[in-house]
Amino acid sequence: MTVVASHPSLTIHLHSGSAAALETEWLAFTNSRDFRRYLTEALVLARQHGVTGWIANDQLLGAVRPIDLEWVSRHVLPTLLALGVRRFARLEAQDTMNRLLIGNMYQQAAPGPQLEIRSFSDLQQAREWAVA
Repeated sequence: MTVVASHPSLTIHLHSGSAAALETEWLAFTNSRDFRRYLTEALVLARQHGVTGWIANDQLLGAVRPIDLEWVSRHVLPTLLALGVRRFARLEAQDTMNRLLIGNMYQQAAPGPQLEIRSFSDLQQAREWAVA
């Protein structure tokens, strides 16, 4: 595992395995501008490294505005599909409201069978599945 980008509220890791995966490890709340900027950077890194797995470690992610979740649904998920990402591992936020809002967004977005989304409570299991 290699750190490919680091910000005050996000660390982005690259994992190798039989397939490469990118991990967004949220460390704290981030404002809307930085949230979108960091995820856009992560998408660029995903393209550069040809990843087919993504690990969204949202455990410490603070509140996310509904408009930002809509942006993820409309922009990030379709871009992941276009990049060839096939496995998306989620570690849910500790904050109950965030967990519900984000989970609901993924259910409604339902990107289709090309992108398999699974929730995990164990980070190591999520990582192993994403690079398999």
